[in-house]
Amino acid sequence: MTSLVSKVVGSQKEHLAKLCVEAVLSVADFEHSGDVQFDHIKVEGKPGGKLEDTSLIQGVVLDRGFSHPQMPKNVRDARIAILSCPFEPPKPKTKHKLDIVSSESYRRLHEVEQSYFQDQIKRLKAAGANLVICQWGFDDEANHLLYTSGIPAVRWVGGVDLELVAIATGGHIVARFEELTPEKLGRAEVVFESSFGTDTKDSFLIIREHGASRAVTLLVRGGNIIGVEEAKRSLHDAICCVRNLVRHPWVVPGGGASEIAAALAVRAFAEKESSVEQYSIRAFATALEDIPAALAANGGLCAIGEVARVTAKQENTGDPCHGIDCMQLGTTDMWVQNVYEACASKCSQLQLATQVVKLILKIDDVLTVTDIIE
Repeated sequence: MTSLVSKVVGSQKEHLAKLCVEAVLSVADFEHSGDVQFDHIKVEGKPGGKLEDTSLIQGVVLDRGFSHPQMPKNVRDARIAILSCPFEPPKPKTKHKLDIVSSESYRRLHEVEQSYFQDQIKRLKAAGANLVICQWGFDDEANHLLYTSGIPAVRWVGGVDLELVAIATGGHIVARFEELTPEKLGRAEVVFESSFGTDTKDSFLIIREHGASRAVTLLVRGGNIIGVEEAKRSLHDAICCVRNLVRHPWVVPGGGASEIAAALAVRAFAEKESSVEQYSIRAFATALEDIPAALAANGGLCAIGEVARVTAKQENTGDPCHGIDCMQLGTTDMWVQNVYEACASKCSQLQLATQVVKLILKIDDVLTVTDIIE
């Protein structure tokens, strides 16, 4: 929830948090690696509507529409040919010149071009494809032939989106028409084009897949582009938090409770150390207490008093779950307040801070520009 409390998305934090959890659980691989395929989650934003209209789509959303305005806008039980090859006749790789000297030459050239297009369309039909998604563009003639052949098409789909479509539909990206087979087609329950409001030019394509989803899309809505981009950044942070919990499903109490408990344990260890190193160990414990002190100060509380009070409560009760009550709810038990953090994230923070301090302590001297000149 902490990553979703900004001024832009704070009002819908519970709704967005549920969407983030559903998105991560949809692509998590619990049976094998236990990891989350983060690349299988796409966050797409479209200005218009309200933030609460943000939804999770079990499939892929493409910022594209069908290539011909008269193509069907809804394809059910789609068998998708995912092409990374251009839908056009082959071009010579060397510099060439073609002279058209008569109408007969032009007619023959047109027939050869048509034969290439007809052969490509025959291969699509032979494989059983009823939808084409192409990474490259194709001219109006090819577009018209696809339309008359009853095969809807989408062009100029980026490489990243093309891979996501292949993952979501279980298809293969085909680099040559000769390699197109029924086994390489992607499957989707429905593919349809949708638009926002009265602006029919601002449309997008939704690919809903069969069965358990292997790729999902968070479609973010908002009043303007600034709000949409801020919501996308917040959702990315929230998804990362959920992913960390899936990878390492352990949590620790928040509100500075973990740091205070760690400081008490470090001080207890320092008492057992008889050498001069006990002073550096105590300094480490004091540094840990700076985190809850800063938290109390940000909450408008007395930093020294709050840290001392919570420290005494942990020592007296032996319960390490007591932290800073920033929300003034009347209890310092972080489990009661539902305030906790991912254990992996907390460990990484402390390890990184310790490494930075060790790096600084290794510096023997600081040379300024003046010292170097002298």
